[in-house]
Amino acid sequence: MSVNHQPHQILIIDQQAVARIGLRQLLEQEDGFGVCGDAADTPAALQLLKSTTPDAIVLDLEWNGAASGLDLIQRIRSVNKQVPILVYSMLEDLHYVERALAAGARGFCSKRESPATVVQGLRQVLAGKLFLNEGIASQLLTRSIGDRHTTDGASDPTVQGLSNRELEVFALIGRGYKTGEIARALKLSIKTVETHRLRIRDKLSLSDSAKLAFTAVRWVQEHQADGSTNSGSPTDGTLDDKAE
Repeated sequence: MSVNHQPHQILIIDQQAVARIGLRQLLEQEDGFGVCGDAADTPAALQLLKSTTPDAIVLDLEWNGAASGLDLIQRIRSVNKQVPILVYSMLEDLHYVERALAAGARGFCSKRESPATVVQGLRQVLAGKLFLNEGIASQLLTRSIGDRHTTDGASDPTVQGLSNRELEVFALIGRGYKTGEIARALKLSIKTVETHRLRIRDKLSLSDSAKLAFTAVRWVQEHQADGSTNSGSPTDGTLDDKAE
């Protein structure tokens, strides 16, 4: 007597329409998978979590030029502690990998990998296992055995000491966003962004806004420039900490 297995239902969360469409087509053609919904922003994602029962979630970390997916993972975990989450992102610096796993993700796959790797990752996390694509796993192993010649920067005790929200603000400063633009991108008040800027300066021991901007630009060039999917930061090339 044969058993009729239902396909695993996957929820896709990605700001880019082309990525959502591509993942949907990939999974719907794959044996054992279906798609119960897709979302382009946090409110839509949380609403779908109320109206559907996904077996797993695949999501990007980058929203509006920042790693806002870290906050989304935590919010998902606050309403559903069990559903496995696979991150699929160009933000593959070890800062983000470690923070995503700490927030509650069960796997991390770079968008540089082939689509087949996403399917492999979903099968792993659905089986209750942790998944990291080969390149990321190699970086973590290299660092774990004490090789400090890598350029991942994740061992930097200063930047590593920033909170997830502070890291979002720091990255946007490095991309040339002004205070008002950061507030709009992250849906925060200007006062809150200014508070984050002051805390970042304090944690990084930076005496003024010019040094903060310079440090942030250098960090983004080293850790995010190749993986950016930002569709157009509103910047005129100046480094200004004033709101519009």
